[in-house]
Amino acid sequence: MTAARNTRVSSRKQPKQARSNLLVEAVLEAAVQVLTKEGAQRFTTARVAERAGVSVGSLYQYFPNKAAILFRLQSDEWQRTSTLLRSILEDATTLPIARLRRLVHAFIRSECEEAAIRTALSDAAPLYRDAPEAIEAKRDNAEIFRAFLGEALPGASEDARMLAGNLIKMTLSEVGSSFSETPRTKQEIAAWSAALADMLCAYLERLNTQAPSALG
Repeated sequence: MTAARNTRVSSRKQPKQARSNLLVEAVLEAAVQVLTKEGAQRFTTARVAERAGVSVGSLYQYFPNKAAILFRLQSDEWQRTSTLLRSILEDATTLPIARLRRLVHAFIRSECEEAAIRTALSDAAPLYRDAPEAIEAKRDNAEIFRAFLGEALPGASEDARMLAGNLIKMTLSEVGSSFSETPRTKQEIAAWSAALADMLCAYLERLNTQAPSALG
């Protein structure tokens, strides 16, 4: 099912005391366990509260519904992704091509390490994907990538950079999702990451050798 655009997915209130923080942490940890074990279709606030060892009423103090819990888990994931993007793509001491290579390796490794929860959250996405908070969260990461491409492709047109950005993000997402469906060894992760990085870096290097008029 698809949530309405005005579906409330933000938390009711933010915990201010240590005890409240512990309760929220317990709920979120339990939510991950329920989500990965039961799947999105059987994910309920009652099951999360039971697994966390708290009352449903206590849970509702911080999360108004199950969509709010799932959105919090997804928001935390987006925040980790944003931190990863910033730490790598905004590193002005490293050449753009080297930054992209680092990003590919870090992204594929992250996809494999958190494959179970990523898959479960993907299944649960219809509960919150149209919420305003979700749209705003994604916009921040897009801006980081857009700024990076301005450095990586200084002579390219805006359309060309947009095409390159969409292709890179789509490739990373599709390969990462498909590759992480099966448990992988460190050697496999390193080999696939290196091959994918070679492909994407070669693509950017080719774009930079073309005349600006050809890039539009």
